[in-house]
Amino acid sequence: MDRISVIGGGAWGTALAQMLAAAGRTTQIWAREEDVVASINTAHVNSLYLDGVALQENLRATSQLAEAAAADLVLLVTPAQFLRPITAELAAHLPPGIPVVVCAKGIEKVSHALMSEVLAETLPAAPVAVLSGPTFAIEVAKGLPTAVTLACADEALGGEIVAAVGQPHFRPYWTDDVIGAQIGGAVKNVLAIACGIVEGKGLGDNARAALMTRGVAEIMRYGAWRGGRAETLMGLSGLGDLALTCNSLASRNMSLGFELGKGRVMVEILGERRSVAEGAHTVGALADHIKGEDIEMPICAAMDMVLNQGAALDDIIKGLLGRPYRAEQDRAE
Repeated sequence: MDRISVIGGGAWGTALAQMLAAAGRTTQIWAREEDVVASINTAHVNSLYLDGVALQENLRATSQLAEAAAADLVLLVTPAQFLRPITAELAAHLPPGIPVVVCAKGIEKVSHALMSEVLAETLPAAPVAVLSGPTFAIEVAKGLPTAVTLACADEALGGEIVAAVGQPHFRPYWTDDVIGAQIGGAVKNVLAIACGIVEGKGLGDNARAALMTRGVAEIMRYGAWRGGRAETLMGLSGLGDLALTCNSLASRNMSLGFELGKGRVMVEILGERRSVAEGAHTVGALADHIKGEDIEMPICAAMDMVLNQGAALDDIIKGLLGRPYRAEQDRAE
């Protein structure tokens, strides 16, 4: 797996490509924007999405999916809601059997599908793995220590991918729980928006800690319902990712919530940004998916009310704080 293609020229895709190129892999990055491709190839920077990082001169960029498909391993780093159309297009070029690694975190809006389930439809001949965990793109690009989950049902293939992408400063831990590895990364983005609101409204560190902890309970309920394992959800791709994203305004999702907590409106905030806050899309898919099911996710439901149904933030907070008291742990019937 020496030739690696990264599909997606945003901050995370660029950071992964930079890391792989620095490790001596033959790496190319696909981006839709021609100016991003030109900037990477000529100036060795991606000032649009990862400003301030000098990229490896051996890192090449292309806007042609056919070129990107000529690889031993493909990393899919597009926003979650765009994964289906891009991989459907990629299918015409990708040889059967080439492994693909999902690096996007989210739930598809209309279908409620996880990213691996989207790939089962669009790239059925490709072995699938998932890379997820507590990662800020800028830190990975700078070579700072990072640990992630690499989920692959095939242990041998998972080991090959770990060897291909792993570095002393980027440590993948293998699991075969492909479903569980995706749940934490998707739901924590919604919870990060809620934590940002707590910060923006000045509700205090106690409130943020409580929200994160009760958020873990929601991740565990939803993960169990979808077939993920508890130990995965308490690992790097679950609890680890939640801890990072809910404790730093460097998180796109938490910073979005922070601005909402300050009283700004969604359309204004999003109009200032190029990067995608995945939680803003996932929240609607999540709320719609559990509708009518016996799955209690009050924080996620509250975020859907705020982001998609025009509910007043103060009323939602009052409603959450006024919920009936209950036992901390869920009890089996």
